[in-house]
Amino acid sequence: MGKLVIFSVAIAAFSVLLGERLLNMSKRYLAFREVGNQHLPNCVALKNIEHGSEDITILGNGLAFISSGLNYPGLPPSDEPGKIFLLDVKGPQLKPVELRISRNFDLESFNPHGISVFTDPSDDTVYLFVVNHPQFGSQIEIFKYVEEGASLVHLKTIKHELLHSVNDITAVGVESFFATNDHYFSNNLLKTLEILLLMPWTNVVYYSPNEVKVVSEGYHFANGINMSPDQRHIYVANIFNHSVEVLERKEDNTLTPVKSVPVGSLCDNIEVDPETGDLWLGCHINAKKLFLFDPKDPPGSEVIRIQNILSDQPVITQVYTDDGHVLMGSSVAAVYGEKLLIGTVFHKALCCDLK
Repeated sequence: MGKLVIFSVAIAAFSVLLGERLLNMSKRYLAFREVGNQHLPNCVALKNIEHGSEDITILGNGLAFISSGLNYPGLPPSDEPGKIFLLDVKGPQLKPVELRISRNFDLESFNPHGISVFTDPSDDTVYLFVVNHPQFGSQIEIFKYVEEGASLVHLKTIKHELLHSVNDITAVGVESFFATNDHYFSNNLLKTLEILLLMPWTNVVYYSPNEVKVVSEGYHFANGINMSPDQRHIYVANIFNHSVEVLERKEDNTLTPVKSVPVGSLCDNIEVDPETGDLWLGCHINAKKLFLFDPKDPPGSEVIRIQNILSDQPVITQVYTDDGHVLMGSSVAAVYGEKLLIGTVFHKALCCDLK
C-alpha cells in the first residue's frame, strides 16, 4: 500500500513535468541512439525462425534451445502460438527443428519468454525451464528434453504470488531457479507509468519447492539473468539503468551486491560462455523504435561482450551492430566455439562466424 501511495503522488508530480524535461530523461534512460552497421562475417539467417527468437541457450554439446513467438504488450504481436526450437550449432545445416511438446500441455496459450536449461549431474537428464505468459499471466513451465523424437515432456507448472511478472530465469536445480520480475505492478496502465517514471521497484526471486523469497531488489526493469560457470555469482541485466549487476550467491541462495557494470545500452538477455566466463548480451539501441514500431524506421540490434567481469577492469566490446535493416530488436546473443547466435524479440535469428 505504501508504494501505491508513493506511486500516486509520483503520478501527480509527473503530470506537471515539462515536456523538455521528460524528453531529456527518456533520452537518457531509454537510449535514444543511432548507430552504424558493424557486421560479422558469414551471417546466415536461421531457417524456420520467422516470429522471433527471444531467448537462446546452448548446451555444452552444441545443442541450442530457442524460444519463439513471444507476445508482449507494446511490441508487434505474433499470430502463432509460441514454439521451442532445437538447433545443432555443430551441424552443417542451420535449420532449427521445432520440438514436439507432450499432449498434456496447452499449446494454444503458449507464450514463451526467457528460458534456461539444467542438466541433472546424476543421470544427465536435461530440463528446460520456460517463462510462460498465457493470457499475459506469469508462470514457469518445466519440461524434460527427450532426444529420441526431439520432444519435450511437460512436467510441472509453477505459479506463485512473488513470480507475478517474470521476464527471465536461470535454473540451479531440477525444480529450483532464480527469476527476474520486470514490473512491480500487474495492471497494464500502472506498468506503463512505472516504466515512464523509472521506478526502481523490480526484483530477483529465488524459488525452490521448500522456499520462495525475494533475494535482490531495486532494479529499473530487471531483465535477463544468468550465472557464472562456478555458480558463485549471479548476473542481472538492469535494463533502464544501462548496467549489468553482479551479485554473490550465498549458501542460503540470498544474493549480495558486488558491483554494477555500465554497458551504455539497453541490454536484454545474458548468456555466459561456460569456457571463458564471458558475458554475451543482446541489446536494444533505441527503446522508442522498439515499442513504437515503424517498419520504415525499424529498431536496431547490438551485441555486447563483457570479459573479466569480476576483475577491477572488465573489458566491454561492441561485437555487432545493425540499424535494423538486417536484424531488428536483438534480445540475446549466445556463443558456441566460433559461432555466435543472435536472437530477436519478434524478428529472425542469425548465426555468424566470430572469425
